[in-house]
Amino acid sequence: MSVEVRPVESRSDLMRFIKLPWRLYRNSPRWVPPLISERKHHLDRDKNPFFEHAEAEYFLAFRDGQPVGRISAHVDQRFNEFQQNDWGLWGFFESEDDPEVSGALLMHAERWLRARGRDNMVGPMDFNTNHECGLLVEGFERAPQILENWHHPYYGALIEEYGLTKVMDLYKWELDIADREKMLPIMFELADKVESKYGVKVRPMNKRNFENEVRAFMEVYNAAWENNWGFVPLTDAELRAYAKELKPILDENWAWIAESEDGKVVGAALSIPDYNQVLAKLNGRLFPIGWAKALRARKKIDSVRVFALGVKRDWQHTGVAAKFYVEHFNSAGRTPQTWGEMGWILETNTAMNRGMEAMNGRIVKRYRLYEKALDGERPTEE
Repeated sequence: MSVEVRPVESRSDLMRFIKLPWRLYRNSPRWVPPLISERKHHLDRDKNPFFEHAEAEYFLAFRDGQPVGRISAHVDQRFNEFQQNDWGLWGFFESEDDPEVSGALLMHAERWLRARGRDNMVGPMDFNTNHECGLLVEGFERAPQILENWHHPYYGALIEEYGLTKVMDLYKWELDIADREKMLPIMFELADKVESKYGVKVRPMNKRNFENEVRAFMEVYNAAWENNWGFVPLTDAELRAYAKELKPILDENWAWIAESEDGKVVGAALSIPDYNQVLAKLNGRLFPIGWAKALRARKKIDSVRVFALGVKRDWQHTGVAAKFYVEHFNSAGRTPQTWGEMGWILETNTAMNRGMEAMNGRIVKRYRLYEKALDGERPTEE
């Protein structure tokens, strides 16, 4: 049977879009089912503040009436304005191991982006670099951490067969409490001098004042990452949404703010206990009894994801980052979380990657972003 691709137009179509991975990954023990309710909210054009500055189309591929693949195509005007480009983005890619399916999906995404005047298609991003992004190309033997995807190893070949090529790799680094003894001594020396030499104090985030703490974190995030490839700053509405989503999983042992003597925020670090270890037990649903499983599993989380760590430019050579690194090892010594993964980190971010090397880190996963210039002939259906 030939492949038919059509846009998601109904609630039942959207549920098929969300639920398709359950079938494609049914024999893949590393894949972690997301919460269905969270995915519905994320994809909802009326509820996700991403759509205040973006538009998107969702496509499903069918064969003999059964969904066999999916993809999104989206235009993020805020991203285009900040990066000064006319890129189109694509994401949520899933497919059977069949180039006819993947090719049809990517072709429909390309046609949709071309119709909106885009000159390049870049992805996968679900929806931009502030969300899950990149295709897993190394580290398939490891479970995905919170807010990251696991993909079939054959996806890369399908994407490249269509004509997309690598534009950027994203690294995940592993660190263990045992690595503390192998850190370069200069890291501890820098951390020790942060307050005495520069007047910078590092304190835990306060969960009772969480929205303001997240606002302080995002102030650093937007300043420290603004020159990074693919970066787009969050809006106030997106910031509030992030605060609402992160608060239930925040652990004050794993989140810090760095402040100067006059009380200005100069750096921030946010690590998240790996709640994928909880989600793996729930099969996408918290109710009716998933909450009980979640409570039990939560106590057994043994790792964190170092979600973001940044220092404002004028303070980047004062040792604030080293202080954050040392605080991570201190927390690993007093909590059940004794190891973690850092990132993702752009392959071009030399300073952060060297920092991971100085901490005896190891690259354990690699996510890849692909692109295709849209300056040639338009794709046609056979």
